[in-house]
Amino acid sequence: MNALLLILDGVGGLRSNKGTALEEANKPNIDELAREGATGLMHVIGRGIVPGSDTGHLAIFGYEPKKYYHGRGPFEALGAKLELKHGDIAFRANFARVEKGIVVDRRAGRIETSEAKKLEPLINGIEIDGVRVIFKSTTEHRGVLVLRGEHLSPDVSDTDPHKTGVPPLKAKALSDEAEFTANIINKLSQTIAERLEGKKANYLLLRGAGRMHKAPSFYEKYGLKAAAIAGGALYKGVARYVGMDVLEVEGATGDKHSNFKAKFEKAKEISEDYDFVFLHVKATDSFGHDGDLEGKKSIIEKIDKLIPIIKDYFDLIVITGDHSTPCIYKEHSGHPVPLLAYGKYVRKDETMKFDEFEAMKGGLGHFKGLELMDMILNWLKKQKKFGS
Repeated sequence: MNALLLILDGVGGLRSNKGTALEEANKPNIDELAREGATGLMHVIGRGIVPGSDTGHLAIFGYEPKKYYHGRGPFEALGAKLELKHGDIAFRANFARVEKGIVVDRRAGRIETSEAKKLEPLINGIEIDGVRVIFKSTTEHRGVLVLRGEHLSPDVSDTDPHKTGVPPLKAKALSDEAEFTANIINKLSQTIAERLEGKKANYLLLRGAGRMHKAPSFYEKYGLKAAAIAGGALYKGVARYVGMDVLEVEGATGDKHSNFKAKFEKAKEISEDYDFVFLHVKATDSFGHDGDLEGKKSIIEKIDKLIPIIKDYFDLIVITGDHSTPCIYKEHSGHPVPLLAYGKYVRKDETMKFDEFEAMKGGLGHFKGLELMDMILNWLKKQKKFGS
């Protein structure tokens, strides 16, 4: 038996003057799966805890974030196919717009990927005090920055203030060993700003410093041969970290222009080769961050039309999110995400459609993200008995 886990990033929402994107969307195929399956609410990390996309995916894959999370940077680097060496420090990077010393847009207007790529050579290869900078632009405003050299430490604070209307932050050392690294980052930020002067994206914000650590593979934990289909570097990186095969799909860009159909066709194509396929859709989260309910709704409707491609090729289909990104928040929130499970060994409930409020009544109840893989193994008849 095989399973497809479809993550609609940031899919959870809250009502305002309208319903949520899930409530408002016309999604007959997904709703049919809900009617024939079961739903519930998943607290990805724990009740009221606001998940990052990195920690959220770790939890969903069954890896305790408090043990296996060592900063977002290494996941981004893995996803961007950057080979990290011993001692490297990796960061998630955001192109941003700064005016008169104030951050006016943390995403530089969601700069197009093609435009961001043109800025990559202005940053990659900088050297400061014996430390080399490796930079790669990934999707839209996102990028990965790696520091390579001696005496570096990941114990530094972000330069990203995580809000607009304030200046970029200065990196601070969080330990005595990190003073050198913090100084390098602050010098680097100034150098990059000088090189980007006059550009729409004229600053680079850094966050999630970390070093690579090892983890048991997905196959070692569950005995499942797993593949990942994603566009964004972070999601590819988390998948690589846990030992999934990350498959490249032409046109899978990780943004609203992504070739969603090609991703579903790839899942269908490999359905006989893998026990577990992780399929990620980023655009629902991006529209949530932008407060664009109609945009978020449109992505859900696009995905719904693709469900028939994979429906008959997987014994189990699970659809959920890694966190909620309500359009009225424009940020991640600690609200649980709805989850539906459809398959032969899923105990059917009385849910009639898939959204946050129907899922409140679903037969799966409330559960944590770390419990999901056990549930999936059970639905696949691959769960080992506990006791005699």
